[in-house]
Amino acid sequence: MQILHREILVTGRVQGVYFRASTKSAADRLQIKGAVKNTPDGHVWIAAEAPAAAMEAFIEWCKQGPPAAKVTGLDIKEGELQHYTSFEILR
Repeated sequence: MQILHREILVTGRVQGVYFRASTKSAADRLQIKGAVKNTPDGHVWIAAEAPAAAMEAFIEWCKQGPPAAKVTGLDIKEGELQHYTSFEILR
């Protein structure tokens, strides 16, 4: 089973709406490994590693985010595996 690595930059109203905590919950539910953090310019950055089907479901979740969020865009890039062992919220 091939594991994919994606870096996702989420834009819109994504800070101050529990986006990071909700992302961790979604990632844990889908067995995604990686990390999430706020960026200084008001976006949310996510590194995610998972098999293709789980990654697809996670990206679909990212398009909506938690109820208070208003996602206006996703910038998704492929990358090299970092071999995350869990999903963490970074400060």
